[in-house]
Formats: sequence, structure tokens, C-alpha cells
Amino acid sequence: MTAVVEQPPAQPKVKAGGGERGLIDLVLRFREAGILGALVVLVAVTTVINPRFLSAQGVEDIFLNASILALLAVGQTLVVVTRNIDLSVGSVVGLVAFVVGDFVSGTQHGVLVAVALGVAIGAACGLVNGLLVSFCGVPALVVTLGTLYVIQGLNHYIAHGEQISAAEVPGAILSLGNGDLLGIPYLPLISVAVMLAVGYYLRSYSSGREFYAIGSSPEAARLAGIPIRRRVLTAYLAAGVLAGLAGTLWLARFGTVVADPARGWELDVVAAVVVGGVAIVGGVGTVYGAALGALLITTIGSVLVVLKINPFWQEAIVGLLLLLAISADRLVALRLARVLRKRNVRHG
Repeated sequence: MTAVVEQPPAQPKVKAGGGERGLIDLVLRFREAGILGALVVLVAVTTVINPRFLSAQGVEDIFLNASILALLAVGQTLVVVTRNIDLSVGSVVGLVAFVVGDFVSGTQHGVLVAVALGVAIGAACGLVNGLLVSFCGVPALVVTLGTLYVIQGLNHYIAHGEQISAAEVPGAILSLGNGDLLGIPYLPLISVAVMLAVGYYLRSYSSGREFYAIGSSPEAARLAGIPIRRRVLTAYLAAGVLAGLAGTLWLARFGTVVADPARGWELDVVAAVVVGGVAIVGGVGTVYGAALGALLITTIGSVLVVLKINPFWQEAIVGLLLLLAISADRLVALRLARVLRKRNVRHG
């Protein structure tokens, strides 16, 4: 008598349809092209008004200042595509910059020691956020807002109102923030390398695409057997690591550090990500768009300085860009849903 072995039911797969994926890719390319176009127009108009804006030093300053923000935006993208957010990255940068600066002051510690310490601190902060959000189920907004204030308080306690001067920081570390390779500063090279590596991972590996699946439909991702908690924890851990690296680069770039030097940067990071086409509701966006968003926001700040406009307007413009980007995402989402619904009815 032959035994009949019952096969387990196949697990559903999370995969966007070809038409839906194509529409989303088209929208993303349009958004990124729009940011690039806005950058070109902004630079062209400013150069006409003040030709010195495009001087070699001016361009270098823009890319140097954008590098750290772009690095944070890449880490934030990993978190946002999973339908979460990290508001503590600015505080992590400040904590790392001061602690690492205090540790290396008056010593001959090299770049590797500084980077390792900064990354370790950032990873610890990211791990706490990730565990509370993924395994404890606490809303990301509550967790990261809480850790933002905890880290700020810890930073001020450690600093005791003191500051670190560039004269105390080893020259090897300062050269990382101000040196170059074949005429190209190290900071943009580091940011571009990280951006390309993370972008390639998200695009080419199944585990990378799972971040988008979680953001698109957590329930479908759960049914497909995707380890949601582990992926969300990984996203926060990566964001913390990049924030730690950014804090070390902040020290290398500026040398002089006070307590909490990056206060308010968490909003700039979120703005860069959303303006760059990463949907705040998750599941859509690229690290390339986020980096372009960081470059646009940094360029706006430089333009206002060159044109001698009140710095207040930078915050107002960033806020306006954020509102426009979120509104555009909502309109695009509704449009995509309408198009896909009509397509399903037609082929149903």
C-alpha cells in the first residue's frame, strides 16, 4: 500500500506586479530627475547673480557639507522604507563627535581607532532603537523621540559645558575631513561609496528587497515568511552605524566640537529622504534620491548665505519642500491606485 504524503501549502510570495513595479520605477526616476533639474536651475540662477558661487572652493564646500547629511540620509532610507523613522540620528552624531573627540584629544590615535569607536557608539544607539521598535513593539516615533532626548542629555552630561578644539585633535583625523584623493575630498568619496554599496544591496539581493516588501505590506511580508523583526532591527542598526560614522566625520571635518553640535539635523535628514522620493509610508524610494535630496537642501543653505538672505528662510524652505514632497507622494499613490484598479478591472 502506497503512502500518500501531503505536501505543505506553498507560502505566498511578496512580489509587485510588473505593471505596478514599472509605474513605481517611472515615478522614482521622474522625482530624482526633478530634484536634479531643480539643483541645476538653483545653481545657474545663483551663479548669474553671484559668479563666485561656482568657484572651486564654493563647490568643494557644498559637497563637503552635503556628504555628512547624505550619509545620514542613506541610513534613514533603510528605516523609512520599512514604515518606520529614526529621529535620534542628529543626537547620535553629536554624541559621537564629542565622545570620539574627547577620547583622541591630546593623543596620537589614528583614523581607524576614531572610526571604530564612533561606529560602535552609533551601533549601540541603533541597536537600542531597533530592539524597542522591532521586538518590543513600541512605535518608532515614540522610541526615537525618547532616545533623542536621552542621548542629548547624556551628551550634555559628558560635555559639562566644555568644547573640543581642533588643536587637540590628531592631524591624521583632521586630514580625513579636509584631505583629498587626486583632488577629490575624502568625505564625498566615502559618502558615494556607502550610497552605491547600500543601493546595490537593496536592488540586487533578496534580503535587501525584503525591506521594501515590509514597507509595502507588512501583513503580506509576514505571510511570505519574511523575518520582519530582524529586518527592522537591521535597518536601525545600519542607520546607527552610519550615524556613528557621520559623527566621526563631523569631528574630522570641523575639529572644534561643542555638546550636541548636530541639534536639529534629524529634521533635515527626514526632509532629505522624503524630498528625495522615499515615501514616508514606506515601501518606495532609493538611497540615490535621498542623497540628491541632501545635496539639494545643502545647496539651498549655501545659496542663502551667498545671497545674504536671512538663514531663517532655509528652515522655512526645507519645511515647504517637506510638505510638497509628502503631498506629491499622496497624490502619486492615489493616482497609481486608480490606474492599477482600472487595469485590474479591464483584465478581470
